[in-house]
Amino acid sequence: MKNIVIYGAGGFGREIACLLNAINEVSPTWNLLGFVDDGVEKGIRNSYGEILGGIDFLQKYSSNLSVAIAIANPTIVRKLFNNISNPLIDFPNLIAPNVILFDKNTIKMGQGNIIFFGCRLSCDVTIGDFNLFNGAVSLGHDVSLGNFNILSPSTRISGDCTVGDENFFGVQAIVLQGKKIGNNTRIGTNSVVMRDTKDGFLYFGNPAKKMTL
Repeated sequence: MKNIVIYGAGGFGREIACLLNAINEVSPTWNLLGFVDDGVEKGIRNSYGEILGGIDFLQKYSSNLSVAIAIANPTIVRKLFNNISNPLIDFPNLIAPNVILFDKNTIKMGQGNIIFFGCRLSCDVTIGDFNLFNGAVSLGHDVSLGNFNILSPSTRISGDCTVGDENFFGVQAIVLQGKKIGNNTRIGTNSVVMRDTKDGFLYFGNPAKKMTL
């Protein structure tokens, strides 16, 4: 089994611990050493393990170690990744046992992706790095997904869509077929995207409209 720590000791971190347990029930893979958190005192415990320290713990770790980043903010995830310089650290893809891959041979994936329970990925799908699929997310055929995106539960990205980097999709957000989501876009809960979006804006409603913040 391979040693792993979870970066972030809150609720999301505990959910990732549950995901690791589910993976191990099918095939013993991960030995969870504990949690890394810059805002929680070392030695404190939650339901699944102990706080081992902050980012300095990772920078000084002297053996191979996997890290799962349990932060549901795309900008913060990117910053954390850029700040971890230890060459012995790797960022595995964690995929729940009940995720449905229509054709795994045509699905390409980078590193650090976390795909929770009940997700469905169709064929000819390309996924970048550090994307979070937070339960029952669906990607249609020929979807291209960039890096550091957060897809909340029951997000639906239809076929032939292109998604850039650091986007946040609210619960049950839907993107219709062939649309393009750029970068740093927020799609509100229960919103339906029927047109291409512009970078850096919030879209909300059915149909989703650009909102002024």
